[in-house]
Amino acid sequence: MKHFLPLLLFILAIAGVKAENYPYRSDYLWVTVPDHADWLYRTGEQASIEVQFYKYGIPRDGVVEYTIGNDLMADDTKGTLKLKNGRGVIHVGTAKKPCFRDVRLSMTLDGTTYQHHVKIGFSPEKIAPYTQEPEDFWPFWQENLKEAAKYPLEITKTLCPEFTTDKTDCYLVRIVLNRQHQALYGLLMMPKNAKAGAHPVVLTPPGAGVKRIKEPNSRDYFPENGVIRFITEIHGMNPLMPEPYFEDVRAAFDGRTKGYLYQGIDNRDHYYMKHVYLGLVRCIDFLVSLPEWDGKNVITLGGSQGGALSLIAAALDERVTLCVANHPALADMAAAAEEGRTHGYPHFSKQEGFLTEQHLQTLPYFDVCCFAPYIKAKTYMTWGYNDNTCPPTTSYAVWNLLRCEKESLITPVNEHWTSDVTNRQQLDWILENIK
Repeated sequence: MKHFLPLLLFILAIAGVKAENYPYRSDYLWVTVPDHADWLYRTGEQASIEVQFYKYGIPRDGVVEYTIGNDLMADDTKGTLKLKNGRGVIHVGTAKKPCFRDVRLSMTLDGTTYQHHVKIGFSPEKIAPYTQEPEDFWPFWQENLKEAAKYPLEITKTLCPEFTTDKTDCYLVRIVLNRQHQALYGLLMMPKNAKAGAHPVVLTPPGAGVKRIKEPNSRDYFPENGVIRFITEIHGMNPLMPEPYFEDVRAAFDGRTKGYLYQGIDNRDHYYMKHVYLGLVRCIDFLVSLPEWDGKNVITLGGSQGGALSLIAAALDERVTLCVANHPALADMAAAAEEGRTHGYPHFSKQEGFLTEQHLQTLPYFDVCCFAPYIKAKTYMTWGYNDNTCPPTTSYAVWNLLRCEKESLITPVNEHWTSDVTNRQQLDWILENIK
């Protein structure tokens, strides 16, 4: 089932800021209205977009310069549009193949340049990934899961007073994953006075980066609603350490915040994310060992890298009964190896010469597109079209591969974020679907 958020979002933003399509607290507003309410077209079908521009809520005239290109791809079309009474229409044209087209807008007014973009899809239900499953993909992971299971769990669990409330008990948990003593930390959020055998468990892997787990109480509504939640990091670093400590570690990863995603990629057995993926199953081992677990419901939930890890955990572990994933990263990561292909985060093609034959052999073993067909748990996915981090092309590539029972919340205007309302709706969906 697909649901669509209202098209017009009157969100205020700062003029000239490019990091967000709708920056916060602005005196200007772009409104882009495709002539199909769901922003979707069939291949070969003509599309047009009405463009509106307001400053201080007043329609303003001007000349909009626009370019059009496929999702994350270079421009292939350009033109100008003269706004009259703050409005005009761009005739986008069509697409011959399933894809998303990105219409990028720029207008200079009163000495300031304002930018915006909007993506529309053409037959996205037919989008297929570049990435193909290796012949030994599933045996590779099954063998490694068996090996990982031989190592007894080593768990340290300590009460975390700063996040414990009158409704939630919070514990700092450290799990040693394997014989190499690679570890993973997490915050275990328990309902106050949790009862034995009474509570579903939710594993929440992190988004990309080496960072602290911040403000877990902002999602306190999980334990408040009787759900145990385990919010993890993946780097073996105590998430409660001061921020300067994390800054030093990030700098140590070759100055790249996400540098770990490049480490060991020459070999599937040495790639950094291998122990991370196996560690997800070890986290589930821990959660189902809790006396308070209800014995039935195991849920994975996350966004971006966390969305990818939630899907991967659901594929690797049949104990997962529900999966919730927002705009998954790590999807069709090597697609840029084929000219004209939209690739997924972490956008390896940005590093010139990185997509070598050896790297291309490793990546499919860690790509969400290869895990998606193995998911049996009922899955709820959400994504937006204006996302340039985890583009809609790769979200659809994953969605189209899911063979399990599935539902979606598609929010076309969204970039790389979900609203507080959407986040809460995901808990409601979990509560509606638990056994």
